[in-house]
Parts: sequence; C-alpha cells; structure tokens
Amino acid sequence: MARKSNSISEFESTRRRRRLDEDEIFSPEELARFEAMRSEDFDEGPVDDGPPAGDRWSIWDQSEPLQRGPRPWPEWVVTDLGAVDYELGVLKTGKEADVFLIERAVPGTDRAVLMASKRYRSAQHTQFNRAGDYTAGRSARRSRDRRAMEKRTTFGLEQAAGRWAAAEFDALTRLHDAGVAVPYPVQILGTEVIMEFIGDDRVAAPRLAETRPDEAELESLWDQACENLRLMVEQGFAHGDLSSYNTVVHEGRLVVLDLPQIVDIYANPKGFQFLGRDVENLGSWFTARGLDRIEVDELLAELMVLAKAR
Repeated sequence: MARKSNSISEFESTRRRRRLDEDEIFSPEELARFEAMRSEDFDEGPVDDGPPAGDRWSIWDQSEPLQRGPRPWPEWVVTDLGAVDYELGVLKTGKEADVFLIERAVPGTDRAVLMASKRYRSAQHTQFNRAGDYTAGRSARRSRDRRAMEKRTTFGLEQAAGRWAAAEFDALTRLHDAGVAVPYPVQILGTEVIMEFIGDDRVAAPRLAETRPDEAELESLWDQACENLRLMVEQGFAHGDLSSYNTVVHEGRLVVLDLPQIVDIYANPKGFQFLGRDVENLGSWFTARGLDRIEVDELLAELMVLAKAR
C-alpha cells in the first residue's frame, strides 16, 4: 500500500512540473493573446436582437391561442413569425389608454396591414373616477388581486390595467361573433389590445359626431345603431358609455368603439340604467338632426322588454 501511495505522489509531482513546463513554452505576449481570444469566445455582453427594420418584432406569437382573435382569421391578419411592427403615431388619447396606429409587415414582401394598438396606462386609472360603477358585478379570480385593486396599490393598478384590457378584448370577441359592428380583435398581450383599424390609408374614420349625414344617411345610421344595440342586449350587455363620440362611420357603416367598460346588464346593479343611458345619449344626437323622438322612445322600450325576457 505504501508503494502505491508513493506512485501517486510521484504522478502528481510530475503533473505539476508539466504544467510549469507548458507555461515556459510560450512567451508572455503569446499567453496574453490567448487569454484575449478566450475572453472574446465567452463574451456575454448585450446583444441587439431587434428586427433589421421596424420598431419591434411582431408580438403575434407571444399571445396564447385564446389571446388571439376568433377564427377564421381574416385574410388581412399577418401571422408570419418574421413580421415586424412599425409605430406610425397616436390616434387617440384617453383617461385609461392611448391608441396608436401601427403597421405589421413582412419585410421583403407586400404583406402589410394597418392596425390600432390600444395600450392601457395603469397610473391614469386614478382619473377614471367612476370605474367602480362599470366593474360592479365583475370579480377578480384571486382575493389578493381584488384587495390590491381596492387599495389601489402599484400591483393593484397593474392588475386593473390588465383587467380593463382583457375586458375590452373579450367584449370585442363576443360582440364580433354575435354580429355587432365592432373592430375585429387581432390579439391581446398584457395591457395592449391590437384590433382592426377603421379608416382609409392612415386616416381614421370620422366619429359619428363629426359627420353631416343627409336624411337618407341619417335613417340608415339610426337603423344600424338600433341593430347593434339589439345584438348587444341579446348577449346580455350594455355598452356603458355609448355616444356619437365612440362610434365611427366608415363607408356608410356605423362601427362601435371603446368597450372596456362594457356592462353586464344582469350582474351589474345599474345594468338597466346604463342601457337606458346608452339609448338616450346616442338617440339625442340623432333627434338633434331630425330623427323623430318617438323612435328613440320605442327603441328603449323594445330593448327593455328584450333584456327582461332573457
């Protein structure tokens, strides 16, 4: 056993000597050069993985299947993983969100589409004083989230922003499937909702309040407003803030916008009040331009009967 131990000792001594001998083979300059090469091989500095053009890679693949628009996807929706998003400016600012115009395009091809990107700003919810009226009847899945939102902590504000975005995306999806004239919801990721852009080229469609329809056009737009409201009530919803300022007219079609505050008529204690206010606010714009007031009253009566019959 002693002999074996001596052999191991001799081996270790020889290995240490060889290590010293190898160092003596190279000059200090050569050793420094080898060390520099080794550092370059393992340099883990910051890497720019952004797209060669555009402001960011498309976020389409970052959304889960249920966070994308209802199938079948329209032909204009760009799903290519190599697509990039371009920021083209601000379309609208609001109390709870800003809406941007973006273009999603596939470099080197003619595949491109303009879309509206609505981004919720949690810090601004402090200006939305009546948020509780709209969210009554909605419940947070986790009690921790609910308490944080009630106390308006930083975490709670972030959760609230996400819930506003999710509420709008869900409303757009359900109403689109029901046939209501709303923008097609492309996807949601966090507090950003991307939807169909309603307009021509890079110019957004005018709000109803900005239009000057003739008698025939006014009647057509009113008929469309009535049908949209009927379809919403059939789904159990009131818009909650419907007016001539969050509806737009594009090629004669009345499109309903801004749905984060959508109200469940039955779960919300003020659900029927919100429905009545929607009809009154939108109807007053039409009556100011020649529509007979009785048509507004008849619509409200019809919707109330329809809602109570569900």
